[in-house]
Amino acid sequence: MSTSNELRAAWSYLADSVGGPVTCAACGCRLTADEESESWYHFAGVAGRDARGCAVDCVGTAHDHRGRPREALAA
Repeated sequence: MSTSNELRAAWSYLADSVGGPVTCAACGCRLTADEESESWYHFAGVAGRDARGCAVDCVGTAHDHRGRPREALAA
């Protein structure tokens, strides 16, 4: 059984890791933040492809803070 100190340490670790990079939930690419719209986008690549050259459906789509395309959330 976990002690309360162990639980606090685990939650503290999770809270500290929240500020890390946001990655796309669909393909795993790292996303870049757009401060004005509070959204994240794939790094620019060739039209219709991400920076790695992969063709993914959500390349031009805004993502939320968890990396999920906003279009998918509206559906």
